[in-house]
Amino acid sequence: MSTNASVYPLRLEGELDPALSRGLWLLKWLLAVPHFIVLLFLWIGLAISTVFAFFAILVVGRYPRGIFDFNVGVLRWSWRVGFYSYSALGTDRYPPFSLKDDPSYPARLEVDYPASLSRGLVLVKWWLLVIPHLLVIAFFGGGWPLISDTGYGPWGAGLIELLVVVAGVVLLFAGRYPRSVFDFVMGMNRWLYRVGAYTLLMTDQYPPFRLDTGGNEPPASGSPEALSPTPAPAA
Repeated sequence: MSTNASVYPLRLEGELDPALSRGLWLLKWLLAVPHFIVLLFLWIGLAISTVFAFFAILVVGRYPRGIFDFNVGVLRWSWRVGFYSYSALGTDRYPPFSLKDDPSYPARLEVDYPASLSRGLVLVKWWLLVIPHLLVIAFFGGGWPLISDTGYGPWGAGLIELLVVVAGVVLLFAGRYPRSVFDFVMGMNRWLYRVGAYTLLMTDQYPPFRLDTGGNEPPASGSPEALSPTPAPAA
């Protein structure tokens, strides 16, 4: 995970494995079943903990740190499983069973902890303000943010899953993952998880209506990575 300033408090990145197996992706739905079962219970816990966080923000204007770290861990676990399976097919390395960050794993997710949150905004942002984004990501993921994308939602496949299957077919016959497809899929996943973090009350910063493609987060405006180097003067 790069430490550069990001355009959004949630940072989602993934490194495409250059030596993917041609046919393993056909079995990943079975190999990931243990993760899907665990994630089902984790997401139930996340839903309950978010209710507690809602009232805490409403009363004191802060997100309880323990609940925040747990919820970030669930998102992180979901992203690793999605990156391994049918949200990206970006790696053949089996995801760890852990809520903690694993710097060695090719898919990583972090969310900046907010010092304070709006008490009034918490009443409307998770259902009213997010509606325009839900219409977009329902097309991307085939359902409510993140739930269908982790593999156990009943909402069906979206554009992400469709493109991932196309990439899997190309990988099966040509032995390579189309980089343009990977970059586009990463952009859709990044959009989906940003909206997920906003819906889960983890930030007051409204998600941008922008498809930031590629494996790495785009640098924030004004950061050294976003500034073009000054050309050297001619001799």
